Amino acid sequence: MAENSTQVKGHRDAVHVVRNARGFTATLPVLGRVQVPPPEQLAYYGALGILAALEIIDWPVALLVGAGHLLMQNEHSRMVEEVGEALESA
Repeated sequence: MAENSTQVKGHRDAVHVVRNARGFTATLPVLGRVQVPPPEQLAYYGALGILAALEIIDWPVALLVGAGHLLMQNEHSRMVEEVGEALESA
């Protein structure tokens, strides 16, 4: 579920929580707590994996594109945080 432990009463509530979430955490047996990206990003990475598995693109290309996407998302998040902090201090 969402990390803020929102009360979910039905399917519609669950869909709303998933759509509005930035990410989730899952506890895996060997890895421990792992952050799971939002559904849109999971779909993006899944599509890259499918394209590579079908040999439409090469695995190194898929890995580079996925890594670039991840870096851009992290940079975007950092910039948004900095803008928010600047607006708070203004």
